[in-house]
Amino acid sequence: MTSQAPAPARKPRIGLAIFMAFMTLVFSGLGIWQIERLFWKLDLIARVAARVSAPAVPAPGPADWNSISADNAEYRRVTASGIFQSDREVLVQAVTERGPGFWVVTPLLTSDRGTILINRGFVPQEKRDAASRPEGQSTDNVTVTGLLRITEPGGAFLRSNDPANGRWYSRDVQAIAKQQALSNTAPYFIDADATPNPGGYPVGGLTVIQFRNSHLVYALTWFGLAIMSLAAASYLWRRRNRIATTEE
Repeated sequence: MTSQAPAPARKPRIGLAIFMAFMTLVFSGLGIWQIERLFWKLDLIARVAARVSAPAVPAPGPADWNSISADNAEYRRVTASGIFQSDREVLVQAVTERGPGFWVVTPLLTSDRGTILINRGFVPQEKRDAASRPEGQSTDNVTVTGLLRITEPGGAFLRSNDPANGRWYSRDVQAIAKQQALSNTAPYFIDADATPNPGGYPVGGLTVIQFRNSHLVYALTWFGLAIMSLAAASYLWRRRNRIATTEE
């Protein structure tokens, strides 16, 4: 009976050693995933840097709409000409380096590229009413240069768009086009550059093109936890073997 007494105490140690070995695999997998994300983020940063510094090209027309994706088109500098439909603009809530306010998103009716939603830029709360910035309500043919952006469906975190009441938290191209009864609308929008608008508003050129890249820190954290788990599993297994040897 004396020789069998320690057995129940050994079982939890064996189970804990197996669990720590399993967690080593889990933490290692998370570390590898973060390394993959790191290379993805570095590639994204390089692609965006190349696109925003390249010469502007004509905005994609209807023949190219189906092939547009974030990978091959987002943040590309484009240009489009047409007439603003200012009576159909919408305001999308925004927080920028200038503080809280709104993006002014206005349809641009073109002759050969359909209707393109243009994020003309930012206005503060006191300039949300179009009547407070009449100089910027152009009825002439204009040329817009900016960055092509992919639609933002649904809304923002914990805040869904409410088209019926004119509350927009993201630039959802399809929803805005439907609510404003727009036809032949491009599946993307354009963030206008910093070219000043008459009267100073909206303020363009505020697109955020800097991306957080903490994946290396996360990867090192996961790999560190994997090493600690492996060390704990090894210690528990060696201790179990020493106890077993002593009992023999």
